[in-house]
Amino acid sequence: MTGSAREEILARVRAAVADLPDEPVAVPRGYLRHAPGVDPADREAVLTLMIERLEEYGADVHRASAAEMPSSLAAALPAGRVVVPAGIPERWLSRWGGEPVSDEPPLSKEQLDRVDAVLTTCAAAIAESGTIVLDAGPGQGRRAATLLPDLHVCVVRAEQVVSSMPEAIGSLDPRRPLTWISGPSATADIEMIRVPGVHGPRRLSVVLVDG
Repeated sequence: MTGSAREEILARVRAAVADLPDEPVAVPRGYLRHAPGVDPADREAVLTLMIERLEEYGADVHRASAAEMPSSLAAALPAGRVVVPAGIPERWLSRWGGEPVSDEPPLSKEQLDRVDAVLTTCAAAIAESGTIVLDAGPGQGRRAATLLPDLHVCVVRAEQVVSSMPEAIGSLDPRRPLTWISGPSATADIEMIRVPGVHGPRRLSVVLVDG
């Protein structure tokens, strides 16, 4: 770009913004604070929407009470080797007959690829989009451990599920490493052929715990 062309462009920009006030103008935010058609105070409606979205994505959903947790996890987890991050209560695995694998010290990518699954908790869940959010908190481990195994089993407490994204954002710490998961990993090529497991686990199983 020549100097004269640059000056002409800048002159047009200055002329276009000449009438704007010096002080910043507040931009109105008219987006919905809650999922449309769902009362956020109606917990059963919020949880039902979360389950519907997860199943639409192809995830398996197991709903259980706190007392049923060990049995539900035993049904969701494979009988093989599963990465179990620090912070997962031992009681949860009391009915499971597989082999828990520690990620401390960190396993290599090759080792993570050879395990059968990873088990985690989550930081929040969003019903409107069927999204689970991880922030590397207790029971969640590091990001790599949730991306390489073929199956991700995630425990979501009912009170962690909100109806929409704006509700979740306020509860999350932006300084933490946030991972947003909406169903099993998949992508589609130019012919719209869906291919699972390209960027993460090919299968997602969610244990939704009431109480």
